[in-house]
Amino acid sequence: MEQIEMLWEFQQADMEADTLETEIKRSPTRLALKKNRDFLLEQQNLVKQIEEQVGEMLDRVDVIRDAIVLQQDQLKALETRLSENPPESLEEARAFAHDTQKLIGDIQSYEQEMKRIQQDAADHEREQKEIVVRFARVKTEYEKQKIDYEEEYKEQMKSLEDKRRIAQEKGKDIDPQLMERYLTIKKHCVPPVAKLVNGQCGGCYMSLPSVTLRNLKAGTKVIECESCGRMIIPL
Repeated sequence: MEQIEMLWEFQQADMEADTLETEIKRSPTRLALKKNRDFLLEQQNLVKQIEEQVGEMLDRVDVIRDAIVLQQDQLKALETRLSENPPESLEEARAFAHDTQKLIGDIQSYEQEMKRIQQDAADHEREQKEIVVRFARVKTEYEKQKIDYEEEYKEQMKSLEDKRRIAQEKGKDIDPQLMERYLTIKKHCVPPVAKLVNGQCGGCYMSLPSVTLRNLKAGTKVIECESCGRMIIPL
């Protein structure tokens, strides 16, 4: 059997194996499993983000609480000072009043911010609980899918290995340079080998130049389509 005929038979077996491999990758069970796996990873990352955000909020609450205590101490000190040394003028009284109102305003602002942060933290914690519930439900489904897919995948891989073995057997006597060219073309054009059909490339269906057709008939060398790059065989 000539090299080009052997290459054609090898390609048939090689394409069958590639088709099965594509089917395995596009298996509905595999895609559903991947979808649930990605969802679980996404939820895990989301929980982690929420935990970090809540942690930052609680840290901020501690800072605000300390600030409120400081402001309250300053307010008490101001009130004590006012009691022990009453203002002797209207200007001093206004200054005391201004400082008092400022401290009271700061305390109220801090308290409002703390309440807002605490509410946000509660909302985040509630969201986290909802995520945990969804995660548990999908995780159960994922584990079942995984068991089913492992059996399916085992059978599919056995079939794929058989087809790859058949292709390897058909390609063992092909010239290494010819096989290397086949694999190079396959990287950008599938299938790499096409038949000659009515003076056209059987892959892209572009007409071949007269000189190319003469070379094909002469069988002097392997001819490649000038349009798509496939090897052309006159079978």
